[in-house]
Amino acid sequence: MEYFCYHRDRPGSLALRDELLEEHWSYMDRYAKEMIARGPTFAADGETPTGSVHIVDLPDAAAARAFAFDEPNHQAGVYRDVLVRRWRNLLGRTMWDFPGGPSGGNRYLVLGLGAGQAADLAGPADRDALIAYGPLLSDDGTAWLGTAVLLRAPDPETARAVLIPDRYADIEVHAWEFGGRRT
Repeated sequence: MEYFCYHRDRPGSLALRDELLEEHWSYMDRYAKEMIARGPTFAADGETPTGSVHIVDLPDAAAARAFAFDEPNHQAGVYRDVLVRRWRNLLGRTMWDFPGGPSGGNRYLVLGLGAGQAADLAGPADRDALIAYGPLLSDDGTAWLGTAVLLRAPDPETARAVLIPDRYADIEVHAWEFGGRRT
């Protein structure tokens, strides 16, 4: 089962985040085979981290919560909150399979929080810019709770337009980049 995890940074936690970088990466290395996508989100300046996205394939909701809450940055207080939702990989690939590669152009996390009837279940027809795309679901996979998208786009407004605006209670757009060790 696939899960979307978004850890949002606590204000003023950048020094602690930097201090724990190796512990964070070592922890994530343990999940390398299960990882679909990962990477930090950033403030409008494009440099200040604001959170961390991980999309992982794990056995069940308990394993997903353990993954999210045992993470070293969370344990140390770097994050102010954590969103963990079941997710369905509509592209059937990992971020490393994205034809556009890990660099070049602006990358974004678009997070649409659901309101009512399910929306955007098939995804856009033009998938060239999509890195990861899928619905956010309840733990049992029956209720639609929103949509999470990682994509390449020229600007935040274009990224936001990947979702149908009037079908969501809220749509967040965050600058994002491929994460993991720099080799």
